[in-house]
Amino acid sequence: MSVVSLLGVNVLNNPAKFTDKYEFEITFECLEPLEKDLEWKLTYVGSATSDQYDQELDSLLVGPIPVGVNKFIFEADAPKTARIPDAEILGVTVILLTCAYDGREFIRVGYYVNNEYDSEELNAEPPAKPIIERVKRNVLAEKPRVTRFAIKWDSEASAPAEYPPEQPEADLVADGDEYGQGQQRRGFRDGWCGERRRECSR
Repeated sequence: MSVVSLLGVNVLNNPAKFTDKYEFEITFECLEPLEKDLEWKLTYVGSATSDQYDQELDSLLVGPIPVGVNKFIFEADAPKTARIPDAEILGVTVILLTCAYDGREFIRVGYYVNNEYDSEELNAEPPAKPIIERVKRNVLAEKPRVTRFAIKWDSEASAPAEYPPEQPEADLVADGDEYGQGQQRRGFRDGWCGERRRECSR
């Protein structure tokens, strides 16, 4: 059984401009004291065909973790457009919110993100070079895809039967009712895989 359970993720600034920062209100429950911090990361998938365009937008160490229900705000800058192919700026892509303990990822939440212009004229005839300041994003927050991984926590007794696990325990359907608040071009690639620290609020 996981020592930390994700209870909810609320996308705060959505929809927003492409260049606006991402903001998430994250609620989770910790069942027993932890020796180390939790590391949260947000990754922007820049291309459906190659992970070389993936960008880690930010990472955050959260701790010490009190037992019980905890809540915090995770903020991350928008992706650097210079690292995204022009042909991949518009349309639907993915962001990945992940959490790891002692370097072992145990939860991954994927959201589709629709990027389009703020006018019908530009969407009908998009210029060859994207006009970034006119692009808006909409995180499809009501349809997250959640994947859970069995990991070893602080005690040896918490290690899964096969450690490290070869395959994650995955939810193959959207977890919108439990975790979140919708044109689809890209799918989830197989194998989706500056440090700060923050304390939790109860």
